[in-house]
Amino acid sequence: MEVLLLTLDLAGTYVFAISGAMAGVRRRLDLFGVLVLSFAAANAGGIARDLLIGAVPPAAIRDWRYLAVSLVAGVTIFYRHSLVARLRHPVLVFDSAGLALFAVAGTHKALASGLEPPMAALLGMLSGIGGGMVRDVLLAEIPVVLRAELYAVAALAGAAVVVIGAWLHLPMAAAMVAGAVICFTLRMLAIRYGWQLPIARPPQAFGEIGDGPGDVSGGRP
Repeated sequence: MEVLLLTLDLAGTYVFAISGAMAGVRRRLDLFGVLVLSFAAANAGGIARDLLIGAVPPAAIRDWRYLAVSLVAGVTIFYRHSLVARLRHPVLVFDSAGLALFAVAGTHKALASGLEPPMAALLGMLSGIGGGMVRDVLLAEIPVVLRAELYAVAALAGAAVVVIGAWLHLPMAAAMVAGAVICFTLRMLAIRYGWQLPIARPPQAFGEIGDGPGDVSGGRP
């Protein structure tokens, strides 16, 4: 199980690093910027998870393999991004894969640390969405989790499968694989068909963002 957990963690690190590097290339960052983005996207969620469960120093800082995987992915994409760019929506595909892998790995690690199942599922979700949020913030974008098709919900669904599997005493490896498949499939279907949660639609009287406090005139005199 330790080998499986490490494999999932490193696989999630790699695919999230690819998504971060691809986003950096798309925004025409230099090599250093792409590498920073690949490391941040790949490891932010895992670092947050480890800090919250008291696993310090976090694995991404303690184990050199996380840094190596992130840098290899970043350099590869920087110089050979045209190969990956042939995929349709490559950033979304790799981001979805990283989301699934980190959600199930984070949930299992949270359960192993003694967290109650509901909190373990929430921490697994945080592990999945953390990297993408940091990536988008560094690029001065609204995080995908706050604006796009089902994202955090997909991570929570995958995490819930792992929790239910542990509760039913099913083989943990099978539960983690099933959770990752469900998370990835749900996310890709949401992208394909535009599934999303209800979007806030404030009345026109609320005005534009940036109006002063209490100003409901929409900026008009």
